[in-house]
Amino acid sequence: MYVADSRASTPAAGAVEAPASAEGVVRSYTGRRRAAVAPTVLALGTVSLITDVSSEMVTAVLPLYLVAGLGLSPLGFGLLDGVYNGFSALVRLAGGHLADRGRGGHKWVAGLGYGISALCKPLLLLAHGLTPIGLVLAADRTGKGLRTAPRDALISLSSTPENQGRAFGVHRAMDTAGALLGPLAAFWILRATVDGYDAVFTVSFCVAAVGVLVLILFVPNGRTSPRPDAQPAPSPHPGNPEATPRPTLRAALALLRHQSLRRITICALLLGLATVSDSFVYLLLQRRLGVPDRWFALLPLGTAVAFLLLAVPLGRLADRVGRWHVFLAGHGALLLAYALLLTSWHGTALPYAVLLLHGSFYAATDGVLMAAASAGVPPELRSSGLALVQTGQATARFVCSLGFGAAWTLWGDRTALTVSAAALAACAVFSFTLRPRAKGTAPA
Repeated sequence: MYVADSRASTPAAGAVEAPASAEGVVRSYTGRRRAAVAPTVLALGTVSLITDVSSEMVTAVLPLYLVAGLGLSPLGFGLLDGVYNGFSALVRLAGGHLADRGRGGHKWVAGLGYGISALCKPLLLLAHGLTPIGLVLAADRTGKGLRTAPRDALISLSSTPENQGRAFGVHRAMDTAGALLGPLAAFWILRATVDGYDAVFTVSFCVAAVGVLVLILFVPNGRTSPRPDAQPAPSPHPGNPEATPRPTLRAALALLRHQSLRRITICALLLGLATVSDSFVYLLLQRRLGVPDRWFALLPLGTAVAFLLLAVPLGRLADRVGRWHVFLAGHGALLLAYALLLTSWHGTALPYAVLLLHGSFYAATDGVLMAAASAGVPPELRSSGLALVQTGQATARFVCSLGFGAAWTLWGDRTALTVSAAALAACAVFSFTLRPRAKGTAPA
């Protein structure tokens, strides 16, 4: 992979620099195009890697800690899991708006979010009931909600439009490397210590603090667009393309008038309503296979390995064949994972197949969705625009966690998963018919 800061790149002797087109294509040498991943992307990837080691240490043991350790019912766990995955929806728009308002805002709003999440880790040592744990998880997800849109905006603004799928793929691959290391660390801590859960939460806080320090020291301030003319800036005022959008909440909401972004937001919301939480997938696998408690923390590794290996290739594929096609194919992989969990097959290959499909789903959807949405948002509102899509998706997944936990409690796990699979299939078909047809979601 060719890594360079495209802001400072200069043509070599005899090279001809092509004029920037409307699509933002940058040619470094005559007749040849070389993809660049900006240093900002790599710095943010490092921050995410370290932070994910911390957060996935907690995520890997949290389902077992709550259900087996504290004795919560599936409904109670569904409530907490919904808070953990969906509470950030309440602050994503605020984080995106604050990041767009001032120079350097993207970095510092993201840093505030990382800092809040880090401080929540040791508080888990003091929380032992449903309410205090719910409050701690809500605060942790508030931090995630603040940081996600500004971070993704920095990735988008530092990359050329034609390579955004790859840039997000590189970031998500580094992020997933942390998700791979986190469960391993939790596993070894649980085996090596007496009060294993307390030790996991303490080490998680220390690692998260290192991630915040790396962000402060190595992620640059301000917008990092590789070239002013390499970022197309669709106007939120179709009748007045010359108008420069101001970073206000009204201007951010006005982005939904654009058909492409509106359809992306609606589809992400609908598909999120049928996306069962990771924790429930792992609990279902444990029940199907009778996985001992001490091995439970290793189940997320399968998802992380698949995500790590496929994030960059699928990001590049999305840049070539169309981001929306890859995004919908990822939900097809998730539907196959649900189908395998519903079969009577108990072979040794079952967990590997389910976790491979689960990781493929994330590799084909997480960064690809942000790359698709970025094409329809002007740089001045990039963080706010991405926050709109993320808010819809996070809210839908919050509702899905509550609904799935209630359905499991009332009808059992198989019936709950059957309903979710049917809903996912229906939402995928509808999203295919509603898919965005704007140029921003096709290959650059």
